[in-house]
Amino acid sequence: MKNENKILITKASGESEPFVADKLRHSLRRAGANDEKIERIVKEVSGKLYQGMSTRKIYRIAFNLLKESSRYLAAKYHLKQAIMELGPSGYPFEKFIGEILRYQGYRVKVGETVQGKCVNHEIDVIAEKEHHHFMIECKYHNLQGTFSDVKIPLYIQARFKDVEAQWLKLPGHGTKFHQGWVVTNTRFSSDAIQYGSCAGLKLLGWDYPIKDSLKDLIDKLGLYPITCLTTLTKIEKHHLLDKKIVLCKEIVDNENYLVQANVSATRIKLVMEEAKQLTQNLDESGK
Repeated sequence: MKNENKILITKASGESEPFVADKLRHSLRRAGANDEKIERIVKEVSGKLYQGMSTRKIYRIAFNLLKESSRYLAAKYHLKQAIMELGPSGYPFEKFIGEILRYQGYRVKVGETVQGKCVNHEIDVIAEKEHHHFMIECKYHNLQGTFSDVKIPLYIQARFKDVEAQWLKLPGHGTKFHQGWVVTNTRFSSDAIQYGSCAGLKLLGWDYPIKDSLKDLIDKLGLYPITCLTTLTKIEKHHLLDKKIVLCKEIVDNENYLVQANVSATRIKLVMEEAKQLTQNLDESGK
């Protein structure tokens, strides 16, 4: 095995950093791989390292090795990239976030135009539950290494305050808790996080907040996007997304969606098996 600490790899942002095998171990363990699989994959990846190797290429090697032994684990390992494959438009990501909230008991509307105090606003997701009312803006990116900087929460907070001023005029809203959210599938800059915390704006990013991030929420609820599935082709995934089907759970509940996507009967069985494995740990308390 090569001395990994001497190998500099290239991140999606273009920055270089030393290869750290423990980071790869952590991501594989998070996907559910056992120690034997993890060490075998780390060994093979380490043997193929070279100066300047991209993190994307490292990921691809690890993903393919994992898929050879378990499509289900490979699908979980593919989560971050799978969310980026919800594009090219941001609507599937908005629906995905809406479904995550709906599963937790929120009443959800996606893509609504609402009246603010000063102007109308097109809102990505509106969510209500009991005395909570949220205006949620989704910032979807299809390139790794992209950050949401402070300009985004500044802009969203201004829009939220205009909408909130109108909501407070509605019957029963005087005692409700209103809040603006910004949700992204990538990361927030430190200034964005500082402003969001100061302004009372909820930020939900790929790895923020710690232990309650978007990836944590997906793993906890078992609500994986269909783009995770290794048994579907890109064309089939796009067909389902065009039909506004974004969750593996939706396929598990109605396999006719796969028939409509022209998936063969033989492969439908494989897709359903993988989708059921991904959704087997659905949090019952969220139903």
